[in-house]
Amino acid sequence: MTRKQRRMVMIASAGTVLAISAGLVAYALRDSIVFFYGPTEIVEKGLTPGTRLRLGGLVGEGSVVRSPGQKVSFTITDAKTTVTVNYTGLLPDLFREGQGVVTEGVLEAPGRFRADSVLAKHDENYMPREVADALKKQGHWQPGDAKAGADAATPAAPAK
Repeated sequence: MTRKQRRMVMIASAGTVLAISAGLVAYALRDSIVFFYGPTEIVEKGLTPGTRLRLGGLVGEGSVVRSPGQKVSFTITDAKTTVTVNYTGLLPDLFREGQGVVTEGVLEAPGRFRADSVLAKHDENYMPREVADALKKQGHWQPGDAKAGADAATPAAPAK
């Protein structure tokens, strides 16, 4: 074998090993790559209790219940399925009923989720793409739908 042939065999071998490694990593992470699951996806996948994941959707209207000790219970819905979320801690300032949120935590039982963190949307025009797509498919969300009063929280510019 000439020097050039040995080099090509070495490069081909290294490329093959790299491709196999990348394939194995992608296969192992196939369910972990998802940014979050919607309530319907959790039910459809049949995830077992104790599974750590992110849950996203809209906060159910009239579902927020505050208890002593910063304990909060609310529901997350995608207009098809609803999951009850229990959270202990301070909620983001933008957290409201009917708004998009993503929670991170552990599935306790089917339909019950214990959150470690809650992330709220950052303005009236933003919604996570996956939530917006799911709601658009069901005909429940339009991009121009903004909650009244969101502008009322914005302070007016000082007079000059």
